[in-house]
Amino acid sequence: MVGVGLLLSDAPRSVPPEQQFQDILRIVGEAEQNGFDHIAIGQHFLYGDLRWLQPVPLLARLAAHVGPDTRLVTQIMIGPLYHPVMLAEEIATLDIVTEGRLIFGVGVGYKSDEFDNLGVPFSERGSRLNEMLELMPRLWTEDVVSHHGTHWDLDGVEPHLRPVQRPHPPIWVGAHAMAGVRRAGRFADGYAVPPGTPPAEVARRYRVVRDLFAERGKPFGPQPLRRNIMIADSKEAAVSEYARVAQSRYISYAQRGHELYDAEKMREEFAESIKGHVVLGNPDDVVAELTELVTTLPVSPLLVRPQWPTMDAEETVAVIRRMGRDLLPSILPLPARSEIPEHLGAPAEEAGAGR
Repeated sequence: MVGVGLLLSDAPRSVPPEQQFQDILRIVGEAEQNGFDHIAIGQHFLYGDLRWLQPVPLLARLAAHVGPDTRLVTQIMIGPLYHPVMLAEEIATLDIVTEGRLIFGVGVGYKSDEFDNLGVPFSERGSRLNEMLELMPRLWTEDVVSHHGTHWDLDGVEPHLRPVQRPHPPIWVGAHAMAGVRRAGRFADGYAVPPGTPPAEVARRYRVVRDLFAERGKPFGPQPLRRNIMIADSKEAAVSEYARVAQSRYISYAQRGHELYDAEKMREEFAESIKGHVVLGNPDDVVAELTELVTTLPVSPLLVRPQWPTMDAEETVAVIRRMGRDLLPSILPLPARSEIPEHLGAPAEEAGAGR
């Protein structure tokens, strides 16, 4: 069956961190009551006027707050900012604390100032993550590890932490660029698709991942996919509400260096600019579009974001309850498919180069 996950949000620094945490506990509780079976949180550092609670300690705390069938997801951590030994031990510990319910989502990051502030060359983020994804599974599974790579050297170290899940927690790689898609195919267990990716492009990317899985002897199955969603009584109301809660965030993405967004267009032509980046409309519209998506493509879990920094906990709870009433009862019973439809998207050979 198709899983459905909730993506937790950052919050304005004007909200006290203690209140942010209490709001998260309430939001997560509402999410479980309304049928969500994955809870995910991303990561940023020194984020200006917004605040992220860091995913490892937060998910460790949430492990005691959610039920035994709820998966906890780092979606995503900025891998190249870490030493691989440190991150491997953090993730192994988190898998132990969550009693084997962890999914480790990781990516290269896109904000150069985070790398500058932490003394990591931004230009090396891809090669660093590749090397980490080669090394970390060894640190989770081998008794003695020697590694001599481009960025790190280990000589006969003896790892002392192993995760609960064997051989290790599922690894998802999130990426916009095709280089990241190939990284997922080469090193990971899943490719976490960004929210604005059109279905034909999803299929094209899935073929790249599937073929690289095959080279490793790994079966291809349903993949995690993000979609931003807004349900209202009409499409016009949904567009208006999405602009109210999300427009400033899209502008911020553009100003912070996200290559997919143009700040000026987001200011002047928001409704036009978000076409393809969000599923919105009345309940029938949203259910129909998402049903078409998950019955056409091998998707599970479907990851949705109910909250933006402009929204308080009351507004977020109302959105979660509406999703629980109007959306999830139609999506959760659907069987998750494993095949990529041959008619959809370009052949994998045509996939272009990325960073």
